[in-house]
This record gives sequence, structure tokens and C-alpha cells, in this order.
Amino acid sequence: MSDDPRVIPERRGRRWVPVLAGLVGAVALVVLVVWPLVALGLGRVVPIVITPLMVQRLVEGEGLHHTWIAPNRLPDSLRRAVIASEDARFCSHHGFDWVEIRRAWAEYQRGERLRGASTLSMQTARTVLLWGGRDPLRKGLEAWYTVLLEALWPKDRILDAYLNTVEWGPGVYGAEAAAQHFFGVSASALNAVQVARLVAILPNPRVWSASQPSPWILRRTTTIRGRAEAVSVSGGQACP
Repeated sequence: MSDDPRVIPERRGRRWVPVLAGLVGAVALVVLVVWPLVALGLGRVVPIVITPLMVQRLVEGEGLHHTWIAPNRLPDSLRRAVIASEDARFCSHHGFDWVEIRRAWAEYQRGERLRGASTLSMQTARTVLLWGGRDPLRKGLEAWYTVLLEALWPKDRILDAYLNTVEWGPGVYGAEAAAQHFFGVSASALNAVQVARLVAILPNPRVWSASQPSPWILRRTTTIRGRAEAVSVSGGQACP
């Protein structure tokens, strides 16, 4: 038997290693598997009434204006405009638009500012499952959640969930709340110009306004309307 007084503390310290490893493994299991599978499993069949981002904004002191509406109340013009503006290859990729990613990287190598190449699938994954921010952990989880989202949800569910939960202004989430907030009408009553303005502010909805658009937003609105005409959507089906 050793008389060295350091033996007992060292043994006690080593005992914490498997405990700590178990805790880390449990957290990883919840974050990587349990949470996304449960949330996406439910979100595929029932309305999404709250998201982590909504909770975060509430804690930060913002209000919550959000109403989930059925797909048949989302105008096809809104679907067309969002696809045209945010993700032209939405129906053909599997979550990541490698064409756009390579293009953004080539521009960066030429000395241009690095821009995002997020698809609607990626945006939906972070809108439905993640908190706000730009930290590396969030970006890594966003990529993994996008893979799961594309595997578990059909394209039209992804698009409908995006339109029903995306942040459209401080405390404003989803097309119905945005239509009421900016124009005083239901989403189903939006006209073509209103639709394009709503989509035009999506890249920076906490700063830009659809009801009081800047000259740049007005130009962007015209561009989106033109591009949307080339997108085929009928009866709520964007990706038949």
C-alpha cells in the first residue's frame, strides 16, 4: 500500500474523466440527434408555433407576432418570389447549392467581399432549429441540420415552413404576421408589389422596411418581380 498522499487525489481526479466524457456524449447526442429528429419529426406534420430564435428574441425583450397559416393560404406569388430571390436552384439541390458556393469562393479569391451562399434549406434549418448569431458552432450545426432536413422533409414542406417562421422584422415572424405588420392585410391578400417588397427585405429584415422602402429596396423589388415570372409554382407546389 502506497504512503504517497498524492495517490488518492490523483485517483479521484481520474474518476471524473469518464463522468465528464459521458456528459459530453449525452449533450452531443441531444444536440446532434434527439433535438433535430424530434423537432423535424413534429414539424413535418404539425404547425411550428415557436422556435429557438423566437424564444431568444423574447428573452432579449422583443415582442412576438407570429401566426402559422395553412399552405393554401400562402400565395404562389410569394413562393415564386422567394425562390427567385433566395435560391433559384431550390428544387434541384439537396440542401447545398455547390454552384453558388463555388461562385462565391471564386469571387472571394479575386479580392471581392466573401458573401453567403445559403439555400432556402439552410435558412429553414437555422430558422426552425437554431438560435440567432454567427458563431462557428451554429454554422456547423446548421450544415448538419440541413442534411437532416432534406432527408426528412419534402421540398414544399421546407418552403412552407420557411415562409411561416422566417424573421421578417423585430418580433415579426412568418408571412402572415409580416403582411399584417407592413400592409395591414392577410398573406393571402398580398398583391404582387407587396410580395416582392416583403421578399426584398429578407436579407436584412431587422433593418429594412417593406412599408417604407428605400430607393434600393424599390429597385430590388422590381428585379424580384421580373425573376419570379420565370419560376413555376402552381397550386402550392413549387417542386412537383
